[in-house]
Amino acid sequence: MRFTSLRLRLVLVFGLVALTAAVTASGIAYWLNREAVLTRAQDAVLHDFKDELEDRAGVLPADASREELRQAAEQMSRSSQNFSVLLMSTSPDGQPITAPSAELDQFTLADVPLSLREAVNREQKLTAANPSPYHVYWQRTVDENDTPCLVAGARIADGPTGYMLKSLEPEAKDLNSLAWSLGIATALALVGSALLAQAAATTVLRPVHRLGIAARRLGEGKLDTRLQVSGTDELAELSRTFNRTAAALEHRVAEMTARDEASRRFVADMSHELRTPLTAITAVTEVLEEELDAETGGIDPMIEPAVRLVVSETRRLGDLVENLMEVTRFDAGTARLVLDDVDIADQITACVDARAWLDAVELDAERGVMARLDPRRLDVVLANLIGNALKHGGSPVRVSVRVEDAPAAPLAQLAPLLSLIHI
Repeated sequence: MRFTSLRLRLVLVFGLVALTAAVTASGIAYWLNREAVLTRAQDAVLHDFKDELEDRAGVLPADASREELRQAAEQMSRSSQNFSVLLMSTSPDGQPITAPSAELDQFTLADVPLSLREAVNREQKLTAANPSPYHVYWQRTVDENDTPCLVAGARIADGPTGYMLKSLEPEAKDLNSLAWSLGIATALALVGSALLAQAAATTVLRPVHRLGIAARRLGEGKLDTRLQVSGTDELAELSRTFNRTAAALEHRVAEMTARDEASRRFVADMSHELRTPLTAITAVTEVLEEELDAETGGIDPMIEPAVRLVVSETRRLGDLVENLMEVTRFDAGTARLVLDDVDIADQITACVDARAWLDAVELDAERGVMARLDPRRLDVVLANLIGNALKHGGSPVRVSVRVEDAPAAPLAQLAPLLSLIHI
């Protein structure tokens, strides 16, 4: 799931980057082509209009008649650019005269923006850089059908004023076709980037996925896990690092296992070797103990304390060897539990009484707290805990038992049981 989610995020990132780049590039290309197309068409129309205005209307007087204006406008509209023309002059009585290039032409003075008319009729100051008092002005507009148009106008000194209307519909269609082409190119770029992102994500994430699986196997204890490495990129180097780490870990664990096995073997051998001389020593101490208990006084009173010390320490050494043998059986996996239902209070009392600790231990335990466990092994644990408390903390040692909502447990679950016993 995480692998799929990460792949999806990579594809989305690639797609967004590609979409942004494609839209930006398409927008810039459309804007540059639009300006180029419109400027080229506009310059051609304005140049033709200016030449026609100078050639046809420039020979007319400022008070030319309507018929003269109509004929000149009709001649001007026959140019290669095929635009509509409107010529204006002033009658002798001061009335404006307008004449379109055709009687059915819908181009009127109302189609000319007021700002353009004001600019056309504004007389400029003559200078060396400006030899003409009037200039050609133009403006892009849209008609009532939302068709883009170019409107231009100019006035001839001591002559009529001319306006021109040129439809830019062919250029608009070309630009629409260009926009569609760029849109399709953008969509194809987006699809291509998605496929490329999918391929790139697969190439990048597949080694990461394999590395994750190998790491989980290594965590499960399969230390022989290795990755197949090919290439020289960063992911390949990461895989090589993983293999080196796994090999070092496997070697280290093998060394520790060998040391642990040697240690267990040493403990087992030592415990077996100790039992032979200990058996002979125990036999001698039993004889000495019988002499101590005899009423005939077979032991010299001067050496009696030493004999008693030898007897007690021999018994203690025997217990230690037995415990050591028990540890070796646990390590070898041959130890067996002898389970029984015992009263915890009775078990603690028996442990303390067997070691003559009754005067040094205060027991706070109610009878009836039962548990299913191995009494002999619990006795060893309790003796070790209480003995350490007496040795390092001094008497009295307080042992208390409390009951919690926990089921009776065997010695294999002794840790939760001991949490109920406070020493």
